[in-house]
Amino acid sequence: MSEPEAAEESIGELIGRLVEDGKGLARAEIDYYRTLAASKVGEARAGLILGIAALVIALCSVTALLVGLILSLTPLVGPALATLIVIVVALALAGLLGWLAYRHMARLFGGDA
Repeated sequence: MSEPEAAEESIGELIGRLVEDGKGLARAEIDYYRTLAASKVGEARAGLILGIAALVIALCSVTALLVGLILSLTPLVGPALATLIVIVVALALAGLLGWLAYRHMARLFGGDA
């Protein structure tokens, strides 16, 4: 652009061009990060599926362990008391772990623990 042409543009036109350029840049940045996020989600999908499958298998294993404990205790104390013992111990363990998790998270986020 030559010197006379630059002088012919008003400040309003220059500001208008600046705003439009800024909008274009913002749209391009948004599109870039949207594409980047979609790519990362696609890459993480297989890991998430494998992690969920591992969690399901672990929960099935815990269930099998609890059933095995009930069956092992049944000859000693009877089926009802064996079930009660296993349930009370399992719930106590779950409560303890939940309480410890709560304390840890409260300490992490500055709560009263």
